[in-house]
Amino acid sequence: MSDEIRKMKVVPVDIPEGVNIIFGQSHFIKTVEDLYETLVTSSMSLKFGIAFCEASQQKLVRSDGNDEAMIKMAEQAAFDVACGHTFFICMKDGFPISVLNQVKQVSEVCRIFCATANPLEVLVAETKLGRGVMGVVDGEMPVGIETADDKADRKAFLRTIGYKR
Repeated sequence: MSDEIRKMKVVPVDIPEGVNIIFGQSHFIKTVEDLYETLVTSSMSLKFGIAFCEASQQKLVRSDGNDEAMIKMAEQAAFDVACGHTFFICMKDGFPISVLNQVKQVSEVCRIFCATANPLEVLVAETKLGRGVMGVVDGEMPVGIETADDKADRKAFLRTIGYKR
């Protein structure tokens, strides 16, 4: 085993308009099948792809889903980040808020790094053993503090899209 970081890297993840990503870590190859079952039963309209980075044995990116474009997108993100036991869920026609708790309840899911449609960068460290996630940059920095008008707009927006009454 190595006791030093060989290099640090910022890996951008391409998220097209209309797509959301859930990026997490789990611990077992059955993650792909369990996440598939969780997502396919969550919504009839949800289109998704799942990719999981196997950390031993064949060390492949394992994948599944119900939409070929989402599967390919998840595979590419997982391959680019290339950190063992991480997974990407790429989804359209649905939102992470509708499935996030179910995803967290999958027994082998250890953590969720982010759920986003924002620009995403994954901070990766590489050692002699492999690569690991140090963190994520999810979106951009704030430029101010909301005003009373901003607060009213936020509340109206949530009601317009149906998340609040």
